[in-house]
Amino acid sequence: MTAIVSEAVSEPLDALTRAKGGDHDAFAEVIAEHEAMVFSVAYHVFNDRSRAEEIAQDVFLQLYRSMAGIESPSHLVHWLRQVTTRRCIDQLRRARLRPVSLEEAAELETSDRPLDPFLDRKLRELIAALPDLQRIVVTLRYQEDLDPTEICRIVNMPVNTVKSHLHRALVSLRKRLGEA
Repeated sequence: MTAIVSEAVSEPLDALTRAKGGDHDAFAEVIAEHEAMVFSVAYHVFNDRSRAEEIAQDVFLQLYRSMAGIESPSHLVHWLRQVTTRRCIDQLRRARLRPVSLEEAAELETSDRPLDPFLDRKLRELIAALPDLQRIVVTLRYQEDLDPTEICRIVNMPVNTVKSHLHRALVSLRKRLGEA
């Protein structure tokens, strides 16, 4: 009788817990749940689909190797953002890339409200022209909707430095939008 009661009370294990236990299908579920976020962060840093796909693949390979250290779903999200951002920074440091033309990149729709396609295109160009750290901070702040205290943990900088990069980026964007 107690076996029946305990069986009815127990909940199915979540995908993260099953993946930590070695369940490959559960790991695939974890990837499916978070791949859009990881890809999106990398894509908005580089404006390059193939580079973003490469980074996402590397991040999930590193996740597979590091599953034992992931403590909770919220820790997983933080870990993925942090590792993705650091991979992007590493690649930016290794080779200074030429800016990719936005015509080469497919448009990503993120809002239900009608957008001004010319303003959207101009803003993407201006963000792509920002210095690397400013571009990363702007991406994490406005695309991932993280506050400066969360961003500082991800990029491993003091919060005031993150705020300075964000402020300088916004001043630059406003100035350049006013000139356009």
